Amino acid sequence: MHITTLDWAVLIAYLVVITAIGLIAGYRVRRTGEFFLGGRRFGPWLMIGQSFGVGTHAEMPVALAGAVYSLGASAIWFQWKNLFITPFYWLMAPVFRRIRRTTMAEFMDDRYGPGMAALYIVFAVCFFIINMGSMLKGAGKVISQATGGSIGVNDIVVAMTVMFILYSFVGGLVAAAWTDLFQGILIIVLSFMLIPLGWGEVGGFHGMKASLEPFYFSLATPSGIGLWVIFMLTVNGLVGIMAQPHMLATVGTGRDERTCRIGMLGGNFVKRVCTVGWALVGLIAAAMIAQGGAGESGLGDPENAFGFTCRQLLFPGALGLLIASVLAANMSTCSAFLVDSGALFTEGLYRRLTPGRDDAHYLWVGRISGFAITMLGVAYAVYLIQSVLYTFLLTETLATFVGISVLGGLVWRRANRWGALASLFASLSTNFLLYGITGQRLDHWDANVFLAALAAGVLALVIVSLATAPEPAARIDEFYSRLETSSDGDGAARDRPLLLVNVLRPLAAARARGWRAYREDLGGFALGWAMVVVLVAATAWLLRS
Repeated sequence: MHITTLDWAVLIAYLVVITAIGLIAGYRVRRTGEFFLGGRRFGPWLMIGQSFGVGTHAEMPVALAGAVYSLGASAIWFQWKNLFITPFYWLMAPVFRRIRRTTMAEFMDDRYGPGMAALYIVFAVCFFIINMGSMLKGAGKVISQATGGSIGVNDIVVAMTVMFILYSFVGGLVAAAWTDLFQGILIIVLSFMLIPLGWGEVGGFHGMKASLEPFYFSLATPSGIGLWVIFMLTVNGLVGIMAQPHMLATVGTGRDERTCRIGMLGGNFVKRVCTVGWALVGLIAAAMIAQGGAGESGLGDPENAFGFTCRQLLFPGALGLLIASVLAANMSTCSAFLVDSGALFTEGLYRRLTPGRDDAHYLWVGRISGFAITMLGVAYAVYLIQSVLYTFLLTETLATFVGISVLGGLVWRRANRWGALASLFASLSTNFLLYGITGQRLDHWDANVFLAALAAGVLALVIVSLATAPEPAARIDEFYSRLETSSDGDGAARDRPLLLVNVLRPLAAARARGWRAYREDLGGFALGWAMVVVLVAATAWLLRS
C-alpha cells in the first residue's frame, strides 16, 4: 500500500485544520487558570469530546480487532471490562470539581500533607512519561504498517510530538479541549470506516456466519476473561480512576457540576459504542481470511487483523483519513498529558517552593515543564519500547494502589497519612511478592493477586489509621467543607451533598431531606445503567441478526 496524492492532501488538511483550531482557541490564554484548567468554563460538548479523546488511544482498536479475530465477539470484554464502571462516573465527576484544585497532588497535600503529595508526584510523572511513550510508539507502528513501512516508526513519533506540542504549548487545556472535540469525530471515523468497506466483501452477517464458527458471534466470555476477572477489573477501574493524574483536568473543568457529569459519562459511553465498531472489524478480518478472498491462509500475528483489513479495503484518500484518525486518537491524549504534567510540576511543586511570583512566571514554568516531561516520554518511546506494553499495564494497577488512599480519603474522615502510606506499601509489596513467589513477571496482572493486594492495602489503611493520631481537625474540616459545598456558585451551599463523599453515612449527611438529597446522583446513576443495558442488548441482538 502506498500513500497517494489524495492521501497526502487529506492528511495535510487534517494537520492544518487541527493546528489552526488549537492555536485560535488558545490564542487568548494568558493565565495559569486558563492554561491548566481552561478557566473551568467548558460546555457539555467540549467536556464529552475531552473525556472521549483523552480516554481513547490508537492501540485500542488494533488490539481489540486482533482479539476478536482470534476469539470471536466475546473478546469485546477486553475493552468492555470498564463498561460496568461507566454509570459510576456520574457520581465521581462533581467530586473533581469540588476539590477546587489544579492537580491531584494538591488534593493529596490538602488531605494527607506534603509527604504523600511528594509520593504522588513521583507516581504521576512516571504515569505521564510511560503512557505518553507507549501511545506515541503504538501510533507510530500502526501508521508505519498501514503505509507499508514507507515511513519510519520513530519518524512518526517525532512528527506527532511536534504537532501537538505546537498548539498545546500556546493554548494549554483550552486548545487541547477544542482539538479533542474535533479529533473525537475522527476517532469515531477510525472506529467505523472499515465496516461499510468490508461488509460487501464478506457478504454481511449472512456471509460471515456461513464462513465462521458459531462461537464468533457470542458475547459469552472467553476462557481467559471470565465473570470473576471482569468483576475484579471493574473494581480495579473504580478505585484506580480516581487517582489517575489527568482526571481532575479532564473531568473537573466544566462550567458547572452537571456539565462535568455529562462529559464524563457521555464521553466514556461513546467510547463503549466505538468498541462495537472495533469488534466488527475483527469479525470482518476473520471472515475475509476464512473465505480465502484475500489469498491468505491466516495471519501470523492476530493483531495484524486491523492492518490486514486496511491493506485489503482502503482506497486512495481513505488511507490518508485512516492516518489522520490514528493521529487524532493519540494526539488528543498526549496534548492533554502535556498540559496536565506541566500543571503537576508547577502547582504541585514549583509554586509551593517559590511562592510570590507573578502569574505569567508560573504560566511559563507550566509550559516549559510540560514540554520537558513530554520529551522524556518521547525518549522512552524511542529507546525503551520493548517494555512499554507491560509497563503500561503496570501503571494502571499502580494507579489503583494509589487510589486506595485517594478514595479512602474521600469517604472516610478518619483516614490519615500513616494509613495512606501503609496502604501503598502493603498493596505494592503484596502484589510483587505474590508474583515473585509464583514466578510471574512483576508487571503481570492476575485477578486473585490483585484482590489480595487490594485487600492488604485497604486493611492497612484502616488498621494503621485507627492505630495512629488522626489528621488535624482544622485540616479535615476545611477539606470536607469544600466537598460538601456546591462549586456552581449558585448559593446552593450544603443543600447538595454528594453520595460518593457520604457513602458511609448517606442519611446523616442528607439530614431531614433523606434520599431526596441525592436525587441528582441517583437519577443519573440509573440512567447510566439503562444505557449500559441497552448497549449490551443491542450488541447481542446485532450479532444474532
